[in-house]
Amino acid sequence: MAVYTEVADEELAAFVNRFGIGKLLAAKGIAEGVENSNYFIHTSEGFFILTLYEKRVSEADLPFFLGLMEHLSGKGLVCPRPVRDRQGEALGRLAGRPAAIVTFLDGMSVKRPSVAHCRALGGALARLHKGGSDFAGTRKNALSVQGWRPLFEAAAPRADTVRQGLAQQIEQALTALEREWPKDLPHGNIHADLFPDNVFFIGDEVSGVIDFYFACTDALSYDLAVCLNAWCFEPDGSFNLTKGQALLSGYRRLRALTSEEVEALPLLARGAALRFLLTRLVDWLNVPPGALVRPKDPLEYLRKLRFHARVAKSAEYGLPA
Repeated sequence: MAVYTEVADEELAAFVNRFGIGKLLAAKGIAEGVENSNYFIHTSEGFFILTLYEKRVSEADLPFFLGLMEHLSGKGLVCPRPVRDRQGEALGRLAGRPAAIVTFLDGMSVKRPSVAHCRALGGALARLHKGGSDFAGTRKNALSVQGWRPLFEAAAPRADTVRQGLAQQIEQALTALEREWPKDLPHGNIHADLFPDNVFFIGDEVSGVIDFYFACTDALSYDLAVCLNAWCFEPDGSFNLTKGQALLSGYRRLRALTSEEVEALPLLARGAALRFLLTRLVDWLNVPPGALVRPKDPLEYLRKLRFHARVAKSAEYGLPA
């Protein structure tokens, strides 16, 4: 159960009352998610999501996250819109935690994305990038290439307990990426964690993009690399070229890629695979006693990293030669 902070009924009702969204009728903890405590709330004026931000989310970053969601919602991207209280504030405190209420989105995430889902996702990602281009806020990506070696150093002493030789494989990949990582690609505000469980669909159409709590300012095409990793591999570990073509064509219909972005895509895909390998490995090695949330398998991203290391051209992902 991903509710780490319990809230007393009276305290919850008083908090909701500050936002002018009607009388609280019901509230239920949401099991999904591993970063924050989330509640589905029903008021006399509709449905909303209440989030209490736990320690892994820096309170100093919350104005950026909430401001970006509000900005993108105003630009037409279907994403949660923060609700402001009667004093005009989107961020409050509840049960000793920073807390916010956002609008509820219809739809559901998909566990096995289809080609049509990948195409729609590409379009939604392009709308996110274009919509966020004039957002004034910026946030450094702490999980870009500069942040990978500290993660590796934290995991390296026990990495080989997960798989023999894993530490050496990561060291070799990391050293190469640190040397080759591109610095002059088009930048902007990106989602940086757009996995299938963070996108809602109704049929084949995107009905919502959620969970902006890794959003940051970085290379736009890095977001595409994250999505290629998250959406276009099959359960047997094979890369689905048709899904890659669909994702990239959906994106390029709304935002053209520069020649530099096209050339860098294999390198960015390697970097995205290493980023999730490292964060999953750290979590895998540090499961707290009695934890109910099972950490995700880091070796899934080792296999993806190996695939990307063999890719010579972006055409192998589905981009035209």
